[in-house]
Amino acid sequence: MTDKAKITDGMSDAELDARHAEKMKKKKAARDKILATKTIEKGLLIVHTGKGKGKSTAAFGLVFRALGNGMKVAIVQFVKGKWETGERKVLEHFPDQVTMTAMGDGFTWETQDRQRDIAAAKAAWERAKALIMDDEHQLVLLDELNIVLRYDYLDIAEVVEFLKGKPAMKHVVVTGRNAKDELIEIADLVTEMEMIKHPFRSGVKAQVGIEF
Repeated sequence: MTDKAKITDGMSDAELDARHAEKMKKKKAARDKILATKTIEKGLLIVHTGKGKGKSTAAFGLVFRALGNGMKVAIVQFVKGKWETGERKVLEHFPDQVTMTAMGDGFTWETQDRQRDIAAAKAAWERAKALIMDDEHQLVLLDELNIVLRYDYLDIAEVVEFLKGKPAMKHVVVTGRNAKDELIEIADLVTEMEMIKHPFRSGVKAQVGIEF
């Protein structure tokens, strides 16, 4: 029997409820004290990386949250240009709030043309820079930017320097596995998705509504 079980053993429901309420009261007071010190408002640089599934999915969750709060959002997809995704179909219903640009020609192993990939990456980056610097959008999603950075299709130093100088209140979200250390260093929030299991390894193909 654990110490916690010994303490609560034999207590009535009313006593347990009262003990729980007192514990939660102390926790709330401690939480409120911490929250009172958090006064900075700023646009965040957010990075979703890692080998696990869900990087873009989580980023689009932020997009939908922003839309629900009346914000305007821009999306630049670096390597998923040919994909007809469920997210894109939903976002088409918000033409006044969403600017969506699919610049990629597919994944690099599909095009098998390095110069074409580099040209597409550079075009997408120029579009991304314009969207980040404008006064119209509050959040910009750079979907799979980490992929083109991984293959050195863009200069990481130039990308980092630009993102460090983004408008103070602009949120920028970057997705893709193998995020470079330089990008992680300047980010405000970094989440690494870890793969525990994936159905693809068991022969299951990409499923509608799950992968796209």
